[in-house]
Amino acid sequence: MLALYDRSGLHRRQFLRLGGLTLGGLSLGHWLAWQQALGAEGVLRDKAVVFLFMHGGPTQTETFDPKMTAPAEYRSVTGEIQTTVPGLTFGSTFQRLAQLAHKLVVVRSFVPGDNRHDIKPVVCRATGGANLGSLYARVAGTNNPVNGMPTNALLFPRAVDPNRGKPLTQFGRLESTGSLGAAYAPFVPSGDGTLKKDMQLNVPMKRLDDRRWLLARLDRLRRTAEANPQLAGLDRLRQQAFQTLLGGIADVFDLSKEDPQVLARYDTAPLVRPDQINRKWRNYNHYVDNAMTLGKLLLLARRMIQHGCRFVTVTTSFVWDMHADVNNATVYEGMRYMGVPFDHAVSAFIEDLEAHGLEKHVLLVCCGEMGRTPKLNARGGRDHWGQLGPLLLYGGGLEGGQVIGQSDQHAARPHTAPVTIGHLIGTIMHTLLDVGQVRLMTQVPQEVRRIITDNEPIAGLRGLS
Repeated sequence: MLALYDRSGLHRRQFLRLGGLTLGGLSLGHWLAWQQALGAEGVLRDKAVVFLFMHGGPTQTETFDPKMTAPAEYRSVTGEIQTTVPGLTFGSTFQRLAQLAHKLVVVRSFVPGDNRHDIKPVVCRATGGANLGSLYARVAGTNNPVNGMPTNALLFPRAVDPNRGKPLTQFGRLESTGSLGAAYAPFVPSGDGTLKKDMQLNVPMKRLDDRRWLLARLDRLRRTAEANPQLAGLDRLRQQAFQTLLGGIADVFDLSKEDPQVLARYDTAPLVRPDQINRKWRNYNHYVDNAMTLGKLLLLARRMIQHGCRFVTVTTSFVWDMHADVNNATVYEGMRYMGVPFDHAVSAFIEDLEAHGLEKHVLLVCCGEMGRTPKLNARGGRDHWGQLGPLLLYGGGLEGGQVIGQSDQHAARPHTAPVTIGHLIGTIMHTLLDVGQVRLMTQVPQEVRRIITDNEPIAGLRGLS
């Protein structure tokens, strides 16, 4: 059955439904009226964010701060590689990214804040316990008004491969919304079957092919709208619904519809095959999930953003742990499992964004919940460390080739002014929104306005709108 739901509070993530399909909003006219009521016109920038959460705690030394002049127990165990920025080196795992360094922003004074496994860069006290994308959705709305694409999404490995493991939740739930409520939770086309429930037509195709059948039901809605001024714009809704039902948004999630050459460029599965990963590590399945899906997840993120999504959190769950204990590989071995796919996938994403002319419109953020101890432990691993961690930025209008801040001689603490999670939040929100206008939006809860407006961007960051 086709049902139109009245979003009385205009906060529920209810879509236009045909059987099990969920799309759109109440109507384009109603949607735009809602934005105007919120004062959202002029607030939203033509920008999007992809937040690649490196869960587990990536090492700062083997990524973007090798410290090769330090004693052996501190310096990068993978060595270093010169980048396209004079004087800037990365850990030698990142051969492709080294060739793109003039397009990147490396932050070497990022302080995650503590050494606990959690999800603090995306969801923490500083975000009001809500996913950063949920805060954005509270201002921008939960769905794109043109085609119904959710504005906020969360991608786990199952979004591109149903055979991968379930998302981890013991360190926090990335779909948390704090006081905003479940209506603003990210769209999760993975793990719990949401994609099937939200994007699969529970109608026989031959019946859907009967356009008269579909249009007759939409006409019934139109007649209802004529008697209800609140449903103005239903003709546009009819066109939107029909176009989307016949393959619009659902196709975004089908990577088989992507150019095979582009799909192959993203694919990280051939780089680290399951039989090349040591099964003695209890984290084996996570390493496999990461290698098999990371590239395709970023490809899906690009496709979603092309079709109106504006905040995508991507994670392959818990892979960047590096203790060299019964669970986790040594740093040297682990960088082969994690760093090689990361280098390949992120470089493919950057090159693909530029091929589509999206480099100024999409901000990529890469970091984890903490860094790693500057000194190797006796097993060849690095333990938890909250005083410094890697942070990589790209796009969104930022000037490439920047190095923000410096660490001390052992990559243990910032040598210059620390960059905090609050600064990262400020950078993201200033990219997505006109923060000055947000201050005037009294319809937005005070806590949300405070988080968006009180956090300052990273100091010295050139190119931020």
